[in-house]
Amino acid sequence: ISSFPPFKFQNQKQILEQHNEIRRSVHPTARNMLKMVWSEKTAKNAQKWADKCEMKISPRDQRVINGVTCGENVLLSSYPRTWAEAIQVWYSQSSNFKYGHGATAKNVNIENYTQLIWYNSYQIGCAVAYCPKNQFNYFYVCQYCPPGNNAMQIATPYKSGPKCADCPGHCDRGLCTNPCKYQDFFGNCRNLKILFSCNHSLVKEKCPATCRCTTQII
Repeated sequence: ISSFPPFKFQNQKQILEQHNEIRRSVHPTARNMLKMVWSEKTAKNAQKWADKCEMKISPRDQRVINGVTCGENVLLSSYPRTWAEAIQVWYSQSSNFKYGHGATAKNVNIENYTQLIWYNSYQIGCAVAYCPKNQFNYFYVCQYCPPGNNAMQIATPYKSGPKCADCPGHCDRGLCTNPCKYQDFFGNCRNLKILFSCNHSLVKEKCPATCRCTTQII
């Protein structure tokens, strides 16, 4: 098994630029869309999975990075596509998605696209492997941390409004540059903070993002 092609800096640059361009151009515009940055640790983890040539999404427990389960997009190809082409395949699902509504029809896939535009998935790492024994020889993997595609929120992968409205002073051409570096372990931390305050041991322990990130994008 060998990684293919050699993972050069221009691949990283292309992957990042294309993701951020897609994130900048969402409609309606996003008030809390974070700018993606490259994560070497995430890329190494993606490579580890790609090299197994399993040709499917990895088990959740194999994409835990810094204690956080990350999201993932994969693509199988019978020929060596550029990264631009691979990402375009995921992006093409945008035609099946309507903001505020979700999937526009039954049995259509939108989750590769919604992961691309999930507001707080700001760390990305990608890899590709050559898998000669498989029907599809090329296996592309991108992992995203924190993960997107929270089922309760799938129709609204970001908050709509004027670009960067939620991150004044931390904006790069429509994308926020102030991610929260902590991760909540509960989904209802905002309510817990209101009910008990962050002095409560449970809230302090399980809701570090909500408690510590008062101005950053969580």
